[in-house]
Amino acid sequence: MHANVFDRYRDGDSLLHVLDPRAKLITALLFILSNLLLPDGAWLAFALSFALILLGNLLAKLGPTYTLRRSLWALPFSLAALTVLFAIPGQALANLHFGSLQLTITDAGLLRFVSILLRAWLSVQVAILLVVTTRFPDLIHALEHLRLPKILVILIAFLYRYLFVLTDEVMRLLRARQARSASIPGLHGGGSLSWRVQTAGSMVGQLFLRSYERSDRIYSAMQARGYAGQIRTLASHDLHKKDWFFMLVVFLVVLLLQIIARYP
Repeated sequence: MHANVFDRYRDGDSLLHVLDPRAKLITALLFILSNLLLPDGAWLAFALSFALILLGNLLAKLGPTYTLRRSLWALPFSLAALTVLFAIPGQALANLHFGSLQLTITDAGLLRFVSILLRAWLSVQVAILLVVTTRFPDLIHALEHLRLPKILVILIAFLYRYLFVLTDEVMRLLRARQARSASIPGLHGGGSLSWRVQTAGSMVGQLFLRSYERSDRIYSAMQARGYAGQIRTLASHDLHKKDWFFMLVVFLVVLLLQIIARYP
């Protein structure tokens, strides 16, 4: 089982690692909500939010740029908001011509677009910091303690765990194909394009069947071991004074960011 494909938890004894998962989950959601509520162009508040994330990296003993380097992959997804460049009225900055279609980039649209990019980028970094310092079973128990609907918690837990099963089946199929494929130097391997498409389709079908059968066997094995809709853990998950103090500090900081953004 390729456990390192999706599991990004890094074991440690830092301040963030020892906090209760409920405290970390609540503060992460609060910080993300704060980023969403920041007005467009609140550069000072955005900069302070980024400084707090860097501080979180240091507190977790990950290095100052750990979440920064791993959050860049999320920026291309923010390009879905590209249309705001032309949809918000304002002073024209540039005109783009696509045949008979003319699009005008406005200053208000550019301001909204950059602000959306910053919000998404900061929120992804907070999520990375949460996942890196919290085990997934602890996150599931935090969701249960916070009274999230049980069916939703079960779906999240199974979705995460069966991703590993699916990945393992893909790796096994690829190894089997490689073991049955001869590679002769100087010659082109494989068949025509239609043959390759047919082979890929057969592999996708085999992946579905094998994953379905294996997931059924896994669930039967879980039931045989006493699974009753709840993932058990040895962690006590008790909120201590340090957890309440951490949540209070984050709440005050988030409140200060909102005040700075609106009354610079």
